[in-house]
Amino acid sequence: MKAFQDRYPDEFAHCFGCGRLNAEGYHLQSYWDGDGTVARFVPRPYHTAVPGFVNGGLLASLVDCHATGTSAAAAARARGVTAEEGPLPRFVTASLELRFRRPTPLGPELVVRGRASSVAGRRVVVDATISAGEEVTVRGTVVCAELPATMRLGDRS
Repeated sequence: MKAFQDRYPDEFAHCFGCGRLNAEGYHLQSYWDGDGTVARFVPRPYHTAVPGFVNGGLLASLVDCHATGTSAAAAARARGVTAEEGPLPRFVTASLELRFRRPTPLGPELVVRGRASSVAGRRVVVDATISAGEEVTVRGTVVCAELPATMRLGDRS
């Protein structure tokens, strides 16, 4: 099965966090996991905040990219798009709220989970967590909006 982000059209595949066409990015990949979604990421030593711990901005971008991918997949499902290989609509972040519950250690694989708690038209609300091992270190709520025409290449005025 393709990752949600791999189903974005090429013109929307340049995101630093999840864009398959961004050579310098994280290349985060999100998938369905039961009723929710999951992505996995192993921080590199240069993703540090203070020795031994992951930078909070990186954690925010992981939640951000996972939530927009979750929003795209949830909106497609709500619209009756069931094919797992077709293109997905592109969503962007309208609001991002994070709660850092404890420092996230540098080293172990991070598991990012999401669940669309609301799908209404062009807006999706995603509740997300990041875990290191068995411990949830970050909780967040992200409001995502379908990409407006003003952000599409060729539609800018």
